[in-house]
Amino acid sequence: MILDKFKDECGVFGVFGHPEAANLTYLGLYALQHRGQESAGIVTSDGKKLRSEVGMGHVAEVFSEDKIKKLIGNMAIGHNRYSTAGASHLKNAQPYVTQYSKGPLALAHNGNLVNANSLRQELEKAGSIFNSTMDSEVILHLIAKSKEKYFFDCSAAALRQVKGAYSLLLMSENELIAARDPRGFRPLSLGRIKINSSKETPKYAYIISSETCAMDLIDAEFIRDVEPGEMLLINEKGYKSFKPFKEEKPAYCIFEYIYFARPDSNIFGQNTHYIRKKFGEILAEEAPVDADIVVPVPDSGISAALGYAEKSKIPYEMGLIRNHYIGRTFIEPKQSIRNFGVKLKLNPVKKFIEGKRVVVIDDSIVRGTTSQKIVKMIKDAGAKEVHFRVSAPPTLHPCFYGIDTPYKLDLIAANYTVKEIQSYLKADSLAYISLDGLYKAFPNGNENFCKACFDGHYPVKSDVIETPQLTLFDK
Repeated sequence: MILDKFKDECGVFGVFGHPEAANLTYLGLYALQHRGQESAGIVTSDGKKLRSEVGMGHVAEVFSEDKIKKLIGNMAIGHNRYSTAGASHLKNAQPYVTQYSKGPLALAHNGNLVNANSLRQELEKAGSIFNSTMDSEVILHLIAKSKEKYFFDCSAAALRQVKGAYSLLLMSENELIAARDPRGFRPLSLGRIKINSSKETPKYAYIISSETCAMDLIDAEFIRDVEPGEMLLINEKGYKSFKPFKEEKPAYCIFEYIYFARPDSNIFGQNTHYIRKKFGEILAEEAPVDADIVVPVPDSGISAALGYAEKSKIPYEMGLIRNHYIGRTFIEPKQSIRNFGVKLKLNPVKKFIEGKRVVVIDDSIVRGTTSQKIVKMIKDAGAKEVHFRVSAPPTLHPCFYGIDTPYKLDLIAANYTVKEIQSYLKADSLAYISLDGLYKAFPNGNENFCKACFDGHYPVKSDVIETPQLTLFDK
């Protein structure tokens, strides 16, 4: 069952210099499960050989104790995947492992390369044979074709040719590289974890993670973010920073704060839960309503709903309960049940909703189909009024940088006015936070964010051409 949301991109996690690298990476991927649920994988190295385990499904479905034990080595990289470029098949699962003239090589990539199609065509004309449909495989072919002497220089030469979003990990038998694109679209953080008990001469292993919540789980110390346009070379000598790319103005994905990142993660220098609460406070100022309770659409609407409730002085209630235990598959009843898909995941608490004027807070409206069902569900539970509030501006344009978004014709806000959307939802009122209001939540305003999904201003031109699709609604 798929809710009407943007799809998370991917999560990457890496360890260098720890005797339990595979176990730590397994735990790291657990913490990053929200970033991708289609496949998971871990590759380790003992300095001589790379060992890989990848599979379809959640981390707990892919790995067993026996499989982890086979992943020998003090280096590891891991990946949770949601496909944004390349179909959901095992051949596209990461980390991707290959062999080239300098030895084995593994890659784990979060993001999307906007010039991957043109690069792939050039490489195929030159004789390259691709084994997957992933944009990430282009990077491996570019590394293999490089005439540079060392692994790091080959990698830098390859990344200078790609455009778009990448927070990625590359691993040889004895070195780990972490790299972030010059605009820093996706988060990536550096940390360390103690591997001895000595106070005088502590020894550390290094950690790379998409989000800091994964470091918290394994008691790792956050050092800093990997900077936009930075490559870190990590080996037995420690880590060394390089800036091999042309400097660009940062363009951090604003949707990481709105929806993707876990609330307990610190990304782009700010705590996610704090920023989401600020969204809710500003939304309460911009779109007040006379109501009895504030109800979040769990889980991503919770932080903003807390902010809205505190600012408006309207009581906060968990009027919708989310079922967190939905697996990859389920059995649909033969007899039709209205709103079955949404009811599988969300259920209203009638005692708190009945007879109340309810403010529903959600982080976004994409197609609108789920939002409509949520409004109906709350009204069927006895709500007197349902006022829908959204802690993101209207989504008007697709993303080409690592988020699976619908085509523009399927984005409800790109085709209908707020009033028309309210009518479709059958809500008593509807309001979105403004773009200016969104910026007020940040100390530095809007200068460093990619907001193309709201305003259509794309920081990097894409060679992807949007294919027209039938809209969900007839005008």
